[in-house]
Amino acid sequence: MGLNMVQKIVKAHLAEGRMTPGETIGIRIDQTLTQDATGTMAWLHFSAIGLPRVRTELSVSYVDHNTLQAGGPENAGDHLFLQSAAAKYGAFFSKAGGGICHQLHIERFAVPGKTLLGSDSHTPTAGGIGMLAIGAGGMDVALAMAGEPFYLRMPKVVRVELKGRLKPFVSAKDVILELLSRLSVKGGVGKAFEYGGPGVKTLTVPERATICNMGAELGATTSIFPADGETYRFLKAQGRERDFRPLSADPDADYDEVIELDLSGIEPLVARPHSPDNVKTVRELSGLKVHQVAIGSCTNSSFRDLITVARIFQETGARVHPDISAAISPGSRQVLMLLADMGLYQVLVSAGFRFLECACGPCIGMGFSPPAGGISVRTFNRNFLGRSGTKDAEVYLVSPETAAATAIRGELTDPRELGVAPIEVSMPERFPIDDSMILAPAVDPDEVELHMAPHINYVGHKDPLPKELSGEVLIKVGDNITTDHILPGGARILPLRSNIPAIAEYTFSVIDPAFAKRAKEKGGGFIVGGENYGQGSSREHAAIAPMYLGVKAVIVKSFARIHHANLVNFGILPLTFVNPEDYERIEQGDALRLLVRELSPGGILTLVNETKGEEVPVRVELDARGVELVRAGGILPYVREKQGGR
Repeated sequence: MGLNMVQKIVKAHLAEGRMTPGETIGIRIDQTLTQDATGTMAWLHFSAIGLPRVRTELSVSYVDHNTLQAGGPENAGDHLFLQSAAAKYGAFFSKAGGGICHQLHIERFAVPGKTLLGSDSHTPTAGGIGMLAIGAGGMDVALAMAGEPFYLRMPKVVRVELKGRLKPFVSAKDVILELLSRLSVKGGVGKAFEYGGPGVKTLTVPERATICNMGAELGATTSIFPADGETYRFLKAQGRERDFRPLSADPDADYDEVIELDLSGIEPLVARPHSPDNVKTVRELSGLKVHQVAIGSCTNSSFRDLITVARIFQETGARVHPDISAAISPGSRQVLMLLADMGLYQVLVSAGFRFLECACGPCIGMGFSPPAGGISVRTFNRNFLGRSGTKDAEVYLVSPETAAATAIRGELTDPRELGVAPIEVSMPERFPIDDSMILAPAVDPDEVELHMAPHINYVGHKDPLPKELSGEVLIKVGDNITTDHILPGGARILPLRSNIPAIAEYTFSVIDPAFAKRAKEKGGGFIVGGENYGQGSSREHAAIAPMYLGVKAVIVKSFARIHHANLVNFGILPLTFVNPEDYERIEQGDALRLLVRELSPGGILTLVNETKGEEVPVRVELDARGVELVRAGGILPYVREKQGGR
């Protein structure tokens, strides 16, 4: 039996375990990426491990999330720390304004057939170029930089068989929205999506990257496309043809599941508030009055996306509707320079667009927030409640084509209604390349001093696990709770990312502003939740802040992959209800007690609800390694001992 693409790369990098779905494996990591919102902690973790240099083939530290250096010194101080850490420890450093990490990494660093671990849930974007790219918490990335394997459960591999060709004004964003409408935000948990079939050849690398990017919204471990002639042309245009390696599945490769998708049958789609899987056709919602249009993010800020938007405005001769506030965030300076070289930057400026920095920006509530109660149409990947920076705003996710049509009409509009001739975007023979904002590591790292700003307050682990856990249920939440619910982003909170006591004050503030105060008054306790707890961003602050506030265990119906790993890394015990209906038997404020001296992988413990005089069986969601980590109080003390024993 032949191998699929995921199996080929895993096999070539397998350090521990067997390639059996559901079994824990350890894989060697070739490249890592970090960004400033999560990477600050990753580099603090790496510094705490105590190694002089990274042990990967390549590591890159990007500044792209919190580029607003306003209202206090924290952002600029963290950026100086990141720059000094990269120089000292052997990583490249991408300065603020250079571009979004995922777009830049595909342009300048991604290599087919290699492994990439990133402290961002959208790291699988690089699957569009044939990389096995996986998002993780900052601690896992720090360990990969230290040469440790990355541990995960071997995913099931789903082949998505693409046939046909996308019709005019239907794009890759609509492809992934179609999959989300079929499978939901939980449909990819424990799975890797591998794209194949004749339809693959009709998609450019940026289009493939868009689909892989939003595979994260399916809950997938990763997504990947073949590395073929289209991949080679992209790398050659980047001056990186030497990095090309062909990658495809064997003809007799086996899959755990197969999904057939006819590209010609897809039409423009839109995800309604407040979930990426709340999908309808644009035609069904046509006419919805809109206040704001935002084009960009790591999902849709490539040259293909922005040239398409510019040409729609060029062909129609239209301007942005008077009632619309419209902005564009290019994915990189390369994209911005290409627009300028083609005369399309002037087209968009003249049409009434604001150009924002080459950064994540509005996607994480970092500027350009909608008005109160406003409706914002965005080419982004997430529309969770409050993520835009405006709690009561309604965010709709669409393709660049739909966003352009909506900006012209002032209401949600199917781009096919504009009457524009089909637009085709050809890849340039050579991209404009300027790597001046990407800094190489220091030649003499011993001369580099880490810039530790006064506000940096590092917390890396908790005390070892006691024999018994007891406390109150501090909060009870429902299904699909995101890391944005647990620890929000935005311009007020993200500057505190390296100050754990300060950022912990915002834990669950979107749902219950009194949570942090209650947790401290009660001396910590338990969190109870529903299905898919911790979906969304990889931000490990959603585990570190609860750890700091004394959270001892999280008891839910099921976990999202990255958040579960983050909880384990910081010593918080992850438990699931053996009987999901027992979720209804526990309420906020109930006093719980749990004996954990017999903690074992996948074992059953008895949770005593002392308030109600009841017992509830719960399952230990840990493998053997996870048990060791939680017992130690987190992975940092475990690894320090391991590193010291070498």
